[in-house]
Amino acid sequence: MSSFKMKLFTGNANSPLAEEIAEYLGIPVGIAKVKTFADGEIAVEIGESVRGCDVFIVQPTCASVNDNLMELLIMIDAMRRASAQRIAAVIPYYGYARQERKTKARDPISAKLVANLISAAGADRVIVMDLHAGAIQGFFDIPVDHLPGVPLLAEYYKNIGLDNLVVVSPDVGGVVRARNMANRLGVDLAIIDKRRKEANQSEVMHVIGDIKDKNVIIVDDIIDTAGTITKGAKALKDLGAKDIYACCTHPVFSPPAMERLENSEISEVLVTNTIPIDHQRQGYSSKIKVLSVAALLGEAIIRVHENLSVSRLFDE
Repeated sequence: MSSFKMKLFTGNANSPLAEEIAEYLGIPVGIAKVKTFADGEIAVEIGESVRGCDVFIVQPTCASVNDNLMELLIMIDAMRRASAQRIAAVIPYYGYARQERKTKARDPISAKLVANLISAAGADRVIVMDLHAGAIQGFFDIPVDHLPGVPLLAEYYKNIGLDNLVVVSPDVGGVVRARNMANRLGVDLAIIDKRRKEANQSEVMHVIGDIKDKNVIIVDDIIDTAGTITKGAKALKDLGAKDIYACCTHPVFSPPAMERLENSEISEVLVTNTIPIDHQRQGYSSKIKVLSVAALLGEAIIRVHENLSVSRLFDE
């Protein structure tokens, strides 16, 4: 067991999730004020001693992405300068993850830049959920604990007892994730082949696999504008699928995602609370069901704090 005292802090990105994690850990959320000056500068004030402590900062870099990222970096820097023993950035949703490679000349690799910033700020470790590309772990020169979302999502579908199922990947890039889901549920896999014209715009081409007269679960890591997943659902329905369910770890839900999902062929959209849903900004859909990742992140934090294996959490 670690000899360092554990402390948990949060910025403004997802304080309800941090409260849930703190409740799971049996500790209070640390005292920290994150303020903004009139010109937009972010100021952080840590209200208690962290000297010699094992500090965990919960902060997804979701909308507003840049503000939340700067909050995280400044909080890490404040903890380092306050002599925290170890600092772990707990990032349920890692923004900029979709910019992880060059797809054309002169593209940035922004996911690597963000990794450099987090390391330079003073983080000793990162805990992150369901990266868009697993290779992003290699962008860091510090340890990364990568927690997949599929086990949690699959457990939900096991418990509600759907039959005659097939798991569908919404694109070729998501096949590994969909295969993991299919294996956990003991069902077949199908793939939607699509061509992306430009960012946030896609066109479904055809479906590889048998989905006729079957209940379908479409699984992805992120739903952003919901164009991909709703077009995919329509294609599946046109090819004879029965009830269609969709799930993802990160509900980015940029407008008009909610409207598209509400008017789609999808019966239910299962997501987690790595990103808080802001109905005022994002809209509302009666089809959304949210699972909490607080226990999973809390258990990962305990294992990191006590120097135990995190991967054991996902042994089937």
